[in-house]
Amino acid sequence: MNRPRRAFTRWLPRTLRTRLLLILGAGLLLAHGLSFALLFEERADATRSMMLRNLYEDIPISVALLERLPADQRRDWIPRLERRTYRYLLRPAQAGTSLPTSRSRQVTELIDEALGHGYTLRPRAVSSEPERYEVELTLRDGQLLTIEVTPSLMPLARWLPWVLAAQAALLLICVGVAVRLATRPLAQLAKAAEHMDPAGNGAPLIQDGPWEVAQAASALNLLQTRVATHVAERTQILAAISHDLQTPITRLRLRVDAMDASAEQEKLLGDIDQLSLLVREGLSYARSASVTLGPATRLDMRAFLESVVADYQDAGRAVVLSTGGSATHDTHPQILRRILQNLIDNALNYAGDVETRLRVDKPGRIHIDVLDRGPGIPPGQLENVVKPFQRLEPSRYRGTGGTGLGLAIAHQLTQALGGALQLSNREGGGLQATIELCSPPSSTVQHHGAFH
Repeated sequence: MNRPRRAFTRWLPRTLRTRLLLILGAGLLLAHGLSFALLFEERADATRSMMLRNLYEDIPISVALLERLPADQRRDWIPRLERRTYRYLLRPAQAGTSLPTSRSRQVTELIDEALGHGYTLRPRAVSSEPERYEVELTLRDGQLLTIEVTPSLMPLARWLPWVLAAQAALLLICVGVAVRLATRPLAQLAKAAEHMDPAGNGAPLIQDGPWEVAQAASALNLLQTRVATHVAERTQILAAISHDLQTPITRLRLRVDAMDASAEQEKLLGDIDQLSLLVREGLSYARSASVTLGPATRLDMRAFLESVVADYQDAGRAVVLSTGGSATHDTHPQILRRILQNLIDNALNYAGDVETRLRVDKPGRIHIDVLDRGPGIPPGQLENVVKPFQRLEPSRYRGTGGTGLGLAIAHQLTQALGGALQLSNREGGGLQATIELCSPPSSTVQHHGAFH
């Protein structure tokens, strides 16, 4: 039952707006065309009825007039008796065939009836395209008279096609406005759902417009509140557990330190260090899930990135900044610094040296890249490593000191800044982590060279 429906929908456009435009536009144009087809058909029937009535009323008078006129005056009166669809000729009918259509036979019978069956009629079809036939009769004095009939519709006015085109354009404009009014709230709802903040820091949707749209906005606001409440509860539980574990871990370290030095003590201290790191990272992740943003600060991104790299270089770490562009951006420096530190630390752990760069591919969009030549990440795992406690083996093992939360924290903080974190493998080996930030309209961007 569903296969024919799927086969049909596969040929439809993907967007709802295009589908509505196609269906409503085609339907209204078809209805418009049918109405005018019916109008033209009725016009043709009216024209035929008018021609038959004129024939029935005019031919007896015209023939009687020609009967009473002297033979030398008849030729002068012939042009006066001419009509749009028929005329009188003082000559024999042209050679032709028998009448092929019922309409031509009906006209001949009507002429015979109008003349009171007082003349012998000799009809002949002279032409089929356009239709033309002649009816020959003999007047009382022996003069041959031919009635030439050329049925045709009334000619169309020159302005009529323009009126039809204007009406069709008006219909399409109305359809476009109606579809826009119907789909724009849906697009706004989809955009709001896409940018919904799980922490509940986003502004609620305005509940106006049509009743259905207002109800959907209200439901989405309620959903955002419930999600934020659920995330806050889980974050609070994680933060509480991480915080409370610090005290017993400290006591455990003190007790192990009091033990005699031995290989067993060294192993215990290593396990305690791993446990302490995991607790600290868990607490950091919990805090990043409910970060509160204050007023944004106008920041020189090039100078900011140089200061972050300089801090690592002062500590003797192999971190460099490549030449590139510069830009200013309204952001939160402390949060952005934490993101960069997580990404750089992650790259240092698995590669040993790190390259950073600033890219501005187009006005209003800034990219900060953190590149390494480490083992990289399998393509199928690029989306999973930003989830909490996701680790890869054997390239990213616990011996490096990772907990599986560094990239998750960076990803969460980047979303809090309204940006996106993208991971990709480099050609020749290594990983590229890109922070993408969208500048507000007031931000200024400058280009200084290209990147290769």
